[in-house]
Amino acid sequence: MAKSEAKTVGIVDTEEALTAKIAEVRAAQAIFATYTQEQVDKIFKAAAIAANKARIPLAKMAVEETGMGIVEDKVIKNNYAAEHIYNKYKNVQTCGVFEENKAYGTMRIYEPIGLIAAVIPTTNPTSTAIFKTLICLKTRNGIIISPHPRAKKSTIAAAKIVYDAAVAAGAPKGIIGWIDVPSLELTNMIMRESDTILATGGPGMVKAAYSSGTPALGVGAGNASAIIDSSADIVNAVNSIIHSKTFDNGMICATEQTVIADKTVYNDVKKEFIKRGCYFLNDEEADKIRKTMLINGALNAKIVGQRPVTIAKMAGFEVPEDTKVLIGEATSTAPEEAFGHEKLTTILGMYKSKNFDDALDIAEALLVNNGGLGHTSVLWIDNVNEREKLNKFAARMKTCRLIVNTPSSLG
Repeated sequence: MAKSEAKTVGIVDTEEALTAKIAEVRAAQAIFATYTQEQVDKIFKAAAIAANKARIPLAKMAVEETGMGIVEDKVIKNNYAAEHIYNKYKNVQTCGVFEENKAYGTMRIYEPIGLIAAVIPTTNPTSTAIFKTLICLKTRNGIIISPHPRAKKSTIAAAKIVYDAAVAAGAPKGIIGWIDVPSLELTNMIMRESDTILATGGPGMVKAAYSSGTPALGVGAGNASAIIDSSADIVNAVNSIIHSKTFDNGMICATEQTVIADKTVYNDVKKEFIKRGCYFLNDEEADKIRKTMLINGALNAKIVGQRPVTIAKMAGFEVPEDTKVLIGEATSTAPEEAFGHEKLTTILGMYKSKNFDDALDIAEALLVNNGGLGHTSVLWIDNVNEREKLNKFAARMKTCRLIVNTPSSLG
């Protein structure tokens, strides 16, 4: 189909409208698949620059619409998704022949997948939209975005900025689309009808993506535990965890959710958290937070991305205005223990381990019982003199991101 033949679809709010949008994006992608590396790179650059220029207004829009997070931190996330992603992939080949074996008479050629369905979370509505649209442009794929209903305005705004810049730089009209009025039915439909799904969100949504019958890459619950070994630099560990946990009010899924401190340094770790403005909950307050955090076993969306003073008020008590993180001490790793779950906000659970092996047991139990398998594990340790422990950690944790002596959300 020639560029002039592509029809523009209006508001996507029904299955019929989505069917038309799918046809539009597929037609555009068929044209895009013929582009050269030079054409693709020009489009990729223009779109990344446009997204980066809009990083501040998009951050403001996301916080205003969702009521979650911190504008300044979302600016950083938007910048990372645009400028840093561009710099990482600008010289990567995505078109043409990349390997030839003349002896066997074979070639390996980069080909696009086709139509990508992108589910965008409310926690990162603009940065995730920027990232997914840019990588699809770089690889000559079409994309249709399904925004979260609570963040549709900002997500669509981000996608439209990338789309307009891409078309102005020569991309086919219709190469990026979105669902204007998101619903479960339309999200399920685009997941079924696409060629690949990029799913970012809660465990239920990721499970739906994996169950759709379409190949999917899912990023669900992180629930990262940070083990603080007896050999760790406590000041560095605690301050790094606070820095990570307070970034965008703890909404990044890779953020630390629990701290597991060795019994020999537990009190010192606790003192350092208190010194730096964190608030340890008493038994009554901890129970109130538990009831506020999980509602019928599911995370209460109202606490996500909120400040500690706001969460405490929701639970029915007061904490100092400048409190950085609420910390609840726990012993159980069972699913009923709210402090062992992913929180996506400024709340930490804290466990005391008998020794390093016990710390690994606790971290593994939290992963298995409360979500986070395959995601992120964190360790604070003397990585020069404790190589055996480090190797045990690497072998034991069933996660693909193993973070050592680094803030997890920013690592």
